[in-house]
Amino acid sequence: MDFTRIIELASYTLPAIVTGFVAYRFFELHIKNNDKKRAFLLSRQAHKESLPIRLQAYERMTLFLERINLTKLLIRVAPISPLKHDYENFLIDQIEQEFEHNLTQQIYLSEECWTIITTAKNATIQMIRKTAMSDKIENADKLREAILNDLLEKQSPSNAALSFIKSEVSELW
Repeated sequence: MDFTRIIELASYTLPAIVTGFVAYRFFELHIKNNDKKRAFLLSRQAHKESLPIRLQAYERMTLFLERINLTKLLIRVAPISPLKHDYENFLIDQIEQEFEHNLTQQIYLSEECWTIITTAKNATIQMIRKTAMSDKIENADKLREAILNDLLEKQSPSNAALSFIKSEVSELW
């Protein structure tokens, strides 16, 4: 009698346990899918809202690189005195001011992109300093001329950084 009662109890309980387990797994999967869907929608919305800001940062850094391009910088910024060291310092100050003005843009750019932009800025400053160290250059106009002549032989550091920005922006689409 006890054995029959146990089998009868098991025949009612076992289907209920199996049904309960299946329902639990179903609801668990349903909740996980809803969470994934919600996370995806939030991510898509955030991307949609941040894309214009990121593009604006790339635009600002493109403008920065164009402004520190030595060919354009030397044409835009005339010597303030005939002394080459005054002009050297003035050019470097112009580059540093432009850079400081755009420092906040780094939070919207990739780490690699920001590093390349910083490297381009530093390489531009080094080109100015290296050229100014020459004993053959006596004044600001000669410094300007020597830097422009150097650029005929090699590319401005900002051009490489601009190419990288263009390739990174093309990946956003």
